[in-house]
Amino acid sequence: MSEERRGYLYGLLAYVMWGFFPIYFKTLRPASPLEILAHRVVWSVVFVALLLTAMRNWRFLSRLLRSPRLLGGISVAAVLIAINWGTYIYGVNSSRVVETALGYFITPLVLVLLGVTVQRERLRRWQWAAVAVGGIAVAVLTVDYGRLPWIALLLAASFGTYSLVKKRLSLPPAEGLFVESSVLAIPALVFVAWLATTGDTKFGHVSALHTVLMVLSGVATAVPLLLFAASANRISMTSIGILQYVAPILQLACGLVIYHEPMPPARLAGFCLVWVALIIFTADAIRQGRRASRSRTATGSTAATVEPVTALPPH
Repeated sequence: MSEERRGYLYGLLAYVMWGFFPIYFKTLRPASPLEILAHRVVWSVVFVALLLTAMRNWRFLSRLLRSPRLLGGISVAAVLIAINWGTYIYGVNSSRVVETALGYFITPLVLVLLGVTVQRERLRRWQWAAVAVGGIAVAVLTVDYGRLPWIALLLAASFGTYSLVKKRLSLPPAEGLFVESSVLAIPALVFVAWLATTGDTKFGHVSALHTVLMVLSGVATAVPLLLFAASANRISMTSIGILQYVAPILQLACGLVIYHEPMPPARLAGFCLVWVALIIFTADAIRQGRRASRSRTATGSTAATVEPVTALPPH
């Protein structure tokens, strides 16, 4: 198997795993979203620490300790990913899987807006069109829900901002996950201990399977992230950008087919508008990528260029 095909396989596996996360987190009930989040953080630290030990890769810590600015950035990223994880778990376990899928459908559009407002990037005409259609979709969904789809918007905003911070930090996936989880580990352990003292903990009190699945939440967090990293090293970010839609499509299918969440006509219209926006966005990105490739070929340039699609792992 060629390296490119291996990259597509790794990427597809990662996004399929993320796509079926609703089923996994549903099985962790009756633990509360905060308890699930706390255990996810703690067991992520444990699993990635074992992985880094096996890889004998602890040298990155000396770089972190010498850079207060980097530590500060990681702390901000940790808070943002905790908000994202917690919101996702809450959404899944409050029977709003469809709304969580919406959040990851609109994340690329939020990333574009952050590029304009924070990075001072200039959007192309079709990118503006995609953002405008996405805005109309959110308005339609707001009317349908009778409220802002706040779970979807919070997921997209927290992950989009997290992606921006991570882009500036440039940490490898395993090391980044370890440090971010470590920042959150102390408050997570305090919360777990408090639940134990009050008798409100579900960990170890539901079933053996439930306890094992809580422990494995760290593995479930790290494995698709590492598969994503392996994929990103082998295929273009444009290809990754297309693969990223696999996860919310599967999440949407889980919500509709497995958990029978409602999809009234107005909500379906809102989702259709989101998909139209994503088609415009992706087609423009592919066109720009091909144009840049032809330009490099014509000039014989080997200089690196920025890929038109920004894709980072969810959850």
